[in-house]
Amino acid sequence: MTTIPLKRLVPSLIIGPASWLGPYIATASLFLPAMIQQLDAENKINILALFSALGMIVAAISNMVAGYFSDRTKSRFGKRTPWLVSGAFVFMLAMILASTATSIPFLLLSWMLGQIALNFIVAPMVAWLDLAPDSGKGTASSAYGGLGMALGNNGFTILAAVFLSQYRLGFIIFGIITFIGTLIAAFIVREPSNLEDKMDKSSLPKKNKLSVKEVLAVFPKWSVGRDYYLALIGKISQGIGNFAITGYLLFIMTDFLHKDTSATQQSVQLINIIMLIFGIVMGFIAGPISDKFNILKLPVGLSTIALGIGALSLFFLQNDVGIIIYGFMAGLGMGIWNSLDNLLNLRVIPDKEQVGLFLGIYNLGNTVTQAIAPVIAAFMIAQIGFSSIFIMSFVLAIIGGISILSIKSVTR
Repeated sequence: MTTIPLKRLVPSLIIGPASWLGPYIATASLFLPAMIQQLDAENKINILALFSALGMIVAAISNMVAGYFSDRTKSRFGKRTPWLVSGAFVFMLAMILASTATSIPFLLLSWMLGQIALNFIVAPMVAWLDLAPDSGKGTASSAYGGLGMALGNNGFTILAAVFLSQYRLGFIIFGIITFIGTLIAAFIVREPSNLEDKMDKSSLPKKNKLSVKEVLAVFPKWSVGRDYYLALIGKISQGIGNFAITGYLLFIMTDFLHKDTSATQQSVQLINIIMLIFGIVMGFIAGPISDKFNILKLPVGLSTIALGIGALSLFFLQNDVGIIIYGFMAGLGMGIWNSLDNLLNLRVIPDKEQVGLFLGIYNLGNTVTQAIAPVIAAFMIAQIGFSSIFIMSFVLAIIGGISILSIKSVTR
């Protein structure tokens, strides 16, 4: 099996995910809602839900397709690099197109193109984790999920808040960042050529004999893939609960907590500074601790509880103290989760010949849940009010934690 030294892999696993996740979070949580509000303020919540629902469908399909084809690609740049670099370039173009939108339909088309391109970065890039030496997979996972995703989730959002009043420019700048950052990550990894590798043809569908049954056979039955499916349930539950809040963070600040633009900018930056600090700290220590003490399932499962507590703090306090507590608890929870959940998934993959596919499906939790969460949240807000999404986030955090802790093949 091909391995890449950690001194090359770790920097790329920090720069790479930060470069796609940061611009995506910035555009999805700040620039897109701001533009929708400018184009159709009266229907902004329902329109954002529509974007999310369609984005979920597009992301789910494109993520699996990207993982499937990258598993089977042979090139002088390796399996993953051609796909993720191409995806980054198209994502940049899509964001530039979005910045010029003067109507909801054009914005929607640009956004869907961006969703497709994004998942051709995500699925191949997360498969880089499998290139780490066995003794360093925890460190690699921590670099990707802890440091890389912390910078993406929070570091970029701090910067993006500055562009709230210039969101069209924000689309362009963050699209360019994705392309340049992905190129840098690919250059550092220098994924070796696999033109001479022999492919395991038994894992490929037979030509002219592809049936629905064969397609479904890619996904193992529950008795075989139980732990993988439990990890996936945990990921989806945690993701929906988390993104139901972060996806509407702009509207929570303005419509629920009744803050003006300046106060909203300050609150968004405060939350993300706190979460960035926790993310960086966990990124440095969580993976090495996991490797040294062979502990994985417990911190990942319990990290969701912290997210639930953070959501309840906003529900009960509805003030700046609640915002700070939310930042601390969500920062701790996401810092641990992002550092270790990809490693947990790598441990429970049911078919090691389909690493790209199964990691890609698992990482739909970073895109599909962010897409579906606003749809669910919009329904809850319409039926009950903003308070309901915090209760939902807490309940889903508990479900996610129980699912993770129920995994059997990882002892602790």
